Amino acid sequence: MFDELKPHIAELRVRLAYSMGALIVCFFVAFYFYEPILEWMTLPLKEVLPDDSNMIATGVPEVFFTAVKVSLFTGFLMALPFILYQFWLFISPGLYEHEKRYVWPFVFFASGMFFMGAAFAYYVVVPYGFAFLVNFAEQVVTVAPKINEYVGFFTKIMVGFGIAFELPVVTFFLALLGLVDDHTLKSFFKYAIILIFVLAALLTPPDVVTQLLMAIPLIILYGVSIIIAKIVNPYKPLDDEDDESE
Repeated sequence: MFDELKPHIAELRVRLAYSMGALIVCFFVAFYFYEPILEWMTLPLKEVLPDDSNMIATGVPEVFFTAVKVSLFTGFLMALPFILYQFWLFISPGLYEHEKRYVWPFVFFASGMFFMGAAFAYYVVVPYGFAFLVNFAEQVVTVAPKINEYVGFFTKIMVGFGIAFELPVVTFFLALLGLVDDHTLKSFFKYAIILIFVLAALLTPPDVVTQLLMAIPLIILYGVSIIIAKIVNPYKPLDDEDDESE
């Protein structure tokens, strides 16, 4: 059994090596431009901070490690299409010939949906979320956010929304492989609602508005995923399957 897995492990190592190489190259490119990137990342918070408040760093190495975080996050975004292409190359040997032709649509839509989720987080969720937190804290303390904590929270939200917006793409390929159908997704809908609100509570600031800003789009995307599954792999009752086999 181990001998059978050796080719797959070797292929996985190759794809991981290519992906890591792309990530490292993009990291160094992003590190060179980290200052304007950091300025762009902190803009939503600066717009809601009081006029007499600024972001701070409480340790000498903090700015450097913040620059590393920013560059790693940006490098990941830059390398994402190539990483997704490597992922496809890894799984393609197990696909039929007619399924392998979806490589470029997969890379395009998977990258596009991730960027769309990140953009929704940046332009909608982050401004509302941090406006709530700053206004709440301003009543009792002077707000001076730490730069590294903000960047960590910012990247978590961006990546979380990016992954969440991949739901229709993942559903399409699972349906294409016959692993899910519209009936499966419909029957799981009530549990999906609970999971979506739990995810929204974990990834967003603790106010109802920003949690709804994440939960509502995800519920809509789940509905879109049901439609996609119905088109790609519609549910067939057992009676119909028996008739077809006869």
